[in-house]
Amino acid sequence: MLPIGPLMIEHRLIERMIQVMRKELQRFEKERKADPIFVDMAVDFIRTYADRCHHGKEEDILFRELSKKQLVDEHKRIMDELIEEHRWGRKTVGELVDAKEKYATGDNDQLTTILDRMSALVDFYPKHIEKEDKRFFLPCMEYFNEQEKGSMLSEGWEFDRRLIHEKYENVVVNAEESLQAPNK
Repeated sequence: MLPIGPLMIEHRLIERMIQVMRKELQRFEKERKADPIFVDMAVDFIRTYADRCHHGKEEDILFRELSKKQLVDEHKRIMDELIEEHRWGRKTVGELVDAKEKYATGDNDQLTTILDRMSALVDFYPKHIEKEDKRFFLPCMEYFNEQEKGSMLSEGWEFDRRLIHEKYENVVVNAEESLQAPNK
């Protein structure tokens, strides 16, 4: 099994979530009203699964190992683009969260930002995934021998195993900090 198999499987789940987000975005636009609970759920999925889990493995394992190889210019350029796209996604999700927080406290002017940021994300992910699937992942496997591929695959499984513990440790830390906040 190629180490990109799990990454491509993850792409399929991300695509499904993006479709759900697209439908909710259409509902928000039609009703001229956002659902902060849905936005929270979508943000959690994108931050935890798409970014921390999926992009984390790309950046912390695949891109790290590719950076040790003599890449052709096209692959180096695409890898740099992907890293920049990951940063853009994080920034856009942060802007969505900020707008949702303000909207949830009654600032209805934030609806425009929520719609814009959600629209940007549902437009971004399919193109980003297509670039990885069709123009990057498969050709880049040629840089690795079978032992290197196996090592990356094992590291990816270990990365996934630790992720749930990291997520819920952060949940507890945030809850503890909330209890210690001055207004509690």
